[in-house]
Amino acid sequence: MKAVTWQGKRKVSVDTVPDPRIEDPTDMVIRVTSTAICGSDLHLYEVLGPFMSPGDILGHEPMGIVEEVGSEVRSVEVGDRVVIPFQISCGHCFMCDQGLSTQCETTQVRDQGSGAALFGYSKLYGQVPGGQAQYLRVPYADHTHVTVPSGPPDDRFLYLSDVLPTAWQAVQYAGIPDGGSVTVLGLGPIGDMACRIAAHLGYRVIGVDRVPERLARVAARGIETIDFAEAGESLGEVVRDRTLGRGTDTVIDAVGMEAHGSPVAKFAQTTTGFLPDAVAEKLMNTAGVDRLAALESAIDIVRRGGTISLVGVYGGMADPLPLRVLFDKQVQMRMGQANVKRWAPEILPLLTDDDPLGVDTFATHRLPLIGAPQAYEKFQQKKDGVIKVVLDPAA
Repeated sequence: MKAVTWQGKRKVSVDTVPDPRIEDPTDMVIRVTSTAICGSDLHLYEVLGPFMSPGDILGHEPMGIVEEVGSEVRSVEVGDRVVIPFQISCGHCFMCDQGLSTQCETTQVRDQGSGAALFGYSKLYGQVPGGQAQYLRVPYADHTHVTVPSGPPDDRFLYLSDVLPTAWQAVQYAGIPDGGSVTVLGLGPIGDMACRIAAHLGYRVIGVDRVPERLARVAARGIETIDFAEAGESLGEVVRDRTLGRGTDTVIDAVGMEAHGSPVAKFAQTTTGFLPDAVAEKLMNTAGVDRLAALESAIDIVRRGGTISLVGVYGGMADPLPLRVLFDKQVQMRMGQANVKRWAPEILPLLTDDDPLGVDTFATHRLPLIGAPQAYEKFQQKKDGVIKVVLDPAA
């Protein structure tokens, strides 16, 4: 089969690799009909390269048709249409019973000190072959899927794999009070969708980014925006001017470890990327730092007694946090990867009516699988209005 593989820093290719097969009786194999490129894939493309190996199959946002099931699989059958969550979870351990599928005790990657195994996301999360491919082996198939109706185009359901539950959890974790407000930092796919969800739920939303196309997309839905390129270091003052001098009740940081405006951390990340992998991996595991400009903005923007919801991916092990400010402002923080199975039942009803979140037109670019290398490059460089790319493995 054809698959998108990691070959080095800022280098992916589409190669012929062995077809996946049933390895355990709880597995299934799906034929992938649509698969997307996620913003967090760009961290593998750039910063997290030391945890990758040439030939690793990328991708964690697939959906498709069940082709084969193991002898112990009971909840899906050949021919079913399924979306695959980005994390692999058993569905019956203590953590899964708490709705914390990202912490599944059966698939935790304990040798890395990490939570549940993820598709296509480095040795940190199990080095499991990903879904930017024509076929995908799905372990613990009975729980690691969301069955969806046949009929509507894939785009109606594809984002249940990651974008929708990640943005939904970000809003839920923000704990926005009734009639309250939220600033969303970063209007890539997750931040954009978080804005849509928060607005749909009736909250006041202010979206912040520096890319004109992203700002325009959110503004077109009637949501307030701030151009960070214009506001710069005055961003907190701009938000406070709009909110009676307090700041918004909550802030969602949808930027993460590669934020603009952190030159020292960027230099450290870039320098680490040129070290031998064994050295770089050890350094990142003990002294890694993130670009914290977005998180620092969130701490500045949120009102006293407010909440920050971290949804942008962070990977640093030695990040300096302004604990005095957090303590003084009495800020609450919630964070973590989305527990897809926890939120899917709440989201599904919004995908079977008049599409209030605009998922049908959410993708900005649609390409055959062979176009993945160019898509990664343009997405990483924010060229040609690339915000969300969907790949067609059959094209």
